[in-house]
Amino acid sequence: MSEKDKKILPGTDAAADMDEVMRKFDRESATRIWEGKPKAVVSVVMALFSLYCIWSTLYCTWDMPIRLSSFLGLIVVMGYLTYPARKDHVTPNSMPWYDVVLMLLGAGSFFYYCINYKSLVMVITSAGKINPASETAIPNAWFYLAIGVVAVLVLAELCRRCVGLPILFVVGALLVYTFASGQNLARVVYTLFYGTSGVMATPIQVCAKFIAVFIIFGAFLERTGISSFFIDLANSLAGSTSGGPAKVAVISSALCGMVSGSSVGNTVTTGSVTIPMMKRTGYQGEFAGAVEAAASTGGQIMPPIMGAAAFLMAEYMDTTYANVALKAILPALLYFTGIFLAVHLEARRLNLKGIPRDQLPRFAVLIRSIYLLLPLVVLVWMVSTGTRTLQYSASIAIVLAVAVSLPHFFADSRTRHGGASLFAKDTASMIVGSLEAGGRSCITVAVACSMAGMVAGCITVTGLASKLINGVINISRMVPNEALAMFIALFLTMLCCIVLGMGVPTTANYCIMASTCAPILIQLGIGKIPAHFFVFYFGIVADITPPVALAAYAGSAIAKSDPMKTGINATKLAIAAFIVPYIFAYSPAMLFVDVTSVFQVAQIVVSALLGIFGVAAALNGYLFRPIPKWMRLALIAAGLAMMVPGSATDVVGLAALAVMVFYQKAMAKRNPASA
Repeated sequence: MSEKDKKILPGTDAAADMDEVMRKFDRESATRIWEGKPKAVVSVVMALFSLYCIWSTLYCTWDMPIRLSSFLGLIVVMGYLTYPARKDHVTPNSMPWYDVVLMLLGAGSFFYYCINYKSLVMVITSAGKINPASETAIPNAWFYLAIGVVAVLVLAELCRRCVGLPILFVVGALLVYTFASGQNLARVVYTLFYGTSGVMATPIQVCAKFIAVFIIFGAFLERTGISSFFIDLANSLAGSTSGGPAKVAVISSALCGMVSGSSVGNTVTTGSVTIPMMKRTGYQGEFAGAVEAAASTGGQIMPPIMGAAAFLMAEYMDTTYANVALKAILPALLYFTGIFLAVHLEARRLNLKGIPRDQLPRFAVLIRSIYLLLPLVVLVWMVSTGTRTLQYSASIAIVLAVAVSLPHFFADSRTRHGGASLFAKDTASMIVGSLEAGGRSCITVAVACSMAGMVAGCITVTGLASKLINGVINISRMVPNEALAMFIALFLTMLCCIVLGMGVPTTANYCIMASTCAPILIQLGIGKIPAHFFVFYFGIVADITPPVALAAYAGSAIAKSDPMKTGINATKLAIAAFIVPYIFAYSPAMLFVDVTSVFQVAQIVVSALLGIFGVAAALNGYLFRPIPKWMRLALIAAGLAMMVPGSATDVVGLAALAVMVFYQKAMAKRNPASA
């Protein structure tokens, strides 16, 4: 790959351009600048936090509230050391006094709870007992209230800095509703801070127990060069085909995205290479940016990692991680098949060529780096087979990630004639850098999970969930037809998920959906697994759905294209994500629920893939020649019929699809000039 392909803008530094795009669209990248000794101190703090997370998940026997409060106290310290009040507050080695005060107050509140947990749990046994106005008020009740209020407010401010405003608007609206429903301050503080259904609810518990160590593993994995390996592998497999760079974007983004856990981050990282290549091949900027955004967003639904959401889903659905990953396979396959077919048909329509083979990595040479996959393979095997716990498996995978990096460091030290000392220095630098990056990445996820816990807490204390369920049921009952009523309920839930998911990281996104929207569908009679997958999918696609399509806007910034058109194109490319959830909501067989035979599984897979082909061709408007409007509608109907599990619909859809494909091919042969 030429150096030209690695530039986002001609004549500029690619890394600087990536940083600029990330700072604009990804709040996690708008960080303070530390230099010299302060930078070293901050790096050590981050690295020690990662070591603490690994130790606590493996060996810690503290009570859960103690573990969680200490975890969040450290998150507050690292968060305020990392994120300024505004993006332009980036003076090197500068931290305003008010940030120091907020950091000390917030961390102090959590550490106070951690240190005094056993005595607090004895005196604070109900919301009424920390209410100074009650007859059973305990001494210094105002102090306990102040501790809780300060902790929640400081955490909310950190959320504004590193996650963004959308999730805070949701929390704020729910808090207003909570107080308006008659709850007093003591009750709210107890629920959100001292209880187990607020800040320290299931999301942060899963984050501290599982997700943190997997994020640290991801940081180590990135430093093995696996992202470059995925991109080179995709180039080797598909780069020379028609419109090859777009197919490379789909494959590499799917592989990188399942580990990264960030739609925007994945879009910028892989898009900085693939988007310029797509544009030079002949794709329009709006299409190139959309391909990368749609594929990168799909990485969050790509098993086995699914942006770390798989572990949360297993917890919420009360099932195993392996079961979640298995059920996610077919929907993810349909998603990426739809995008892949769309870019292929677009390349055929524009008569685009691929990259010359002499400019691509040789597969025979590339396969020598297959050992880089060893940590990921071992991790998935250990977790899926139940050989070890999630935490222990991730820890072993981290050790393997270090091991597979050693050949590169050894070869580099020999090339630079540095010997054993340079080899040791590079290895140590890699380990410390990975620990630091892992700790830094944990900040946003932990803060978002704590906010998601507050959402769940407000819903619990007010009984809002049952009210939402009754509201959706009452609206759907206004329609006499049962199937149509179910569709309306699903559609309303979809809109709710997209709105609530705008600008929210993957893990927190799912936590919010699982607390607010999944119970609605379960109450309507949809199974727990289809309900959770439904809300997860529509929460994720908020990243490419206008008007707040952050991944699409990041892709448009690299492609120098119109953001809204890029978002619309990304939505069209990701059409499977808008169709498939409805299908498995009506027929869970697509998620391999209640499947009775291997033949049934094969039938579901083949028919669904043929169905997505029909839908993709219809949306693109080209097969062997331009497709007339009436046939595009017919292709959509045939494709949907095949995607719905069932022999009757499969036969009808296959027959209609075959007739239209052969008709298109015959017309193209009869009049090649119009093809």
